[in-house]
Amino acid sequence: MILVHLAEGFEEVEALTVVDILRRVDLPVYSVSVTGKKMVKGAHGIKIEADYLFEEIDYDKCDMIVLPGGLPGATNLRDHKGLCNKISAFAEEGKGLAAICAAPLVFGSLGILAGRKATIYPGMEDELNGAEPIPFPVVRDMNIITSQGPGTAMKFAIALVSYFKGKEIGEELASDLLMI
Repeated sequence: MILVHLAEGFEEVEALTVVDILRRVDLPVYSVSVTGKKMVKGAHGIKIEADYLFEEIDYDKCDMIVLPGGLPGATNLRDHKGLCNKISAFAEEGKGLAAICAAPLVFGSLGILAGRKATIYPGMEDELNGAEPIPFPVVRDMNIITSQGPGTAMKFAIALVSYFKGKEIGEELASDLLMI
């Protein structure tokens, strides 16, 4: 199970692209609100009804935590102690973690990027705290995938497909979507 976490002010393109692309290849992906309400308002005023509330999730059944960016969405995710505890546990266990745009700052604030390669929205590299900033659209360092922003959302989602289904399936889907 892959969980895309939504906080008030999330970047709509990043969240919805991931859910859409992963569902195209039958990966079990769900949106999770960390606000205490299922209806969550994005950075551009688009309201999305999450599949679940944070409190309803059994994280033992989760394979990857995904964080869309946007501001204040990313900082709201960073300020959610329960989510940060889950992210730290996933990092310790080597389970999948992915963040795009400003959201890698959550991983940086938890110290889980130290000694790793990562990317973030350009100009925010200081938020990576100990990571080697790589100016690529998508960077994968073992179990952690990061990406730069709304314009890289499709590449980010394809990287998640490749993580779970293999590079060949990811490339085939990218071709079907006219990305390559």
